[in-house]
Amino acid sequence: MIGANKALAKRLNELEKKYDGQFRIVFEAIRKLMTEPASKSRRIGFKV
Repeated sequence: MIGANKALAKRLNELEKKYDGQFRIVFEAIRKLMTEPASKSRRIGFKV
């Protein structure tokens, strides 16, 4: 999956160079979706 993500990032950079600034917001949104969410570590056990 990480390899595919790198390929997608490269392709996205190429497309961004090709199109003008009107698609900047779209490219930013795609990059945001490509980042993996930070996982929250949960404590194991019961709360007292």
